[in-house]
Amino acid sequence: MYNAFFGFSESPFSLSPDPAFLYRSEQHEEALANLIYGVQSRKGFLVLTGEVGTGKTTMLECLRDHLQTQHVEFAYIFNSRLTPEQFFEMIAFDLDLNCDRKSKPEVLFALNNLLLQSAHEGRTTVLIVDEAHNLDWDVLEEIRLLGNLENRRGKLLQIVLAGQPEFDRKLDAPNLRQLKQRIVLRCHLRPLNLMECTEYIESRLAKVGMRDQTVFPDEVLAQIHNRSRGIPRVINAICDNLLLTAFAMASRVSSIEMLDEVCHDMRLDWPGQSRALRRRSEESFEPLYSPRGD
Repeated sequence: MYNAFFGFSESPFSLSPDPAFLYRSEQHEEALANLIYGVQSRKGFLVLTGEVGTGKTTMLECLRDHLQTQHVEFAYIFNSRLTPEQFFEMIAFDLDLNCDRKSKPEVLFALNNLLLQSAHEGRTTVLIVDEAHNLDWDVLEEIRLLGNLENRRGKLLQIVLAGQPEFDRKLDAPNLRQLKQRIVLRCHLRPLNLMECTEYIESRLAKVGMRDQTVFPDEVLAQIHNRSRGIPRVINAICDNLLLTAFAMASRVSSIEMLDEVCHDMRLDWPGQSRALRRRSEESFEPLYSPRGD
């Protein structure tokens, strides 16, 4: 709606995990490099964690793009609330295994043949599981057992598990200690600091045609970081609504007042919220009369 008004080629703050908009901060570059290295080196188990909205799925999309360019076969499990039977059926579907996909023994037999053939040709196969914190214990145990498939050159199946921080706590459970010991590489995405938040916003605006952004003044950028707590998904939502509000008011520059309205509509809570709102309320208050002598 506001793209033409601001001169954007497309919406800069979509919530979709589009690798084209990847902000290559130091931590994101390191996480992606570790995932690619782990897969290429046949390390076996790789874990990616981060708070909700920090960009885990975007990292997985980037990994998938890399695997496709390298012609590496992979299965991608995006819905982790599965029974073991459904889990194997999804693997068989994604890898196009020629077997009865509802039969676990047949899926395992076909998968083993595929992995051996790939290894013989010098290739590997990858299993990517998003939202791994939702996996049932039985499915996690099946995943651990899949990690046992190996030859002299390394693991036949590279397994990438991505989830929220509670997945790390789940791995600390005594019944998962065997799986925890097999994890070779761990990556964690933290919220962005103020400088990264500013660069993140500027990079997305540059991507759609605004190389020297003028929409968000410094004080607004600082408050976007504070109110989003540095979470990219929340930053996107705030900026998208701010652009819409500025467009509705025919302004090409956002303001703290617009940000207050957006955050109120989004029902956001942030550090120092009550103090900031009280101060602005006092600043905008105009007394109806002034006592004599004042």
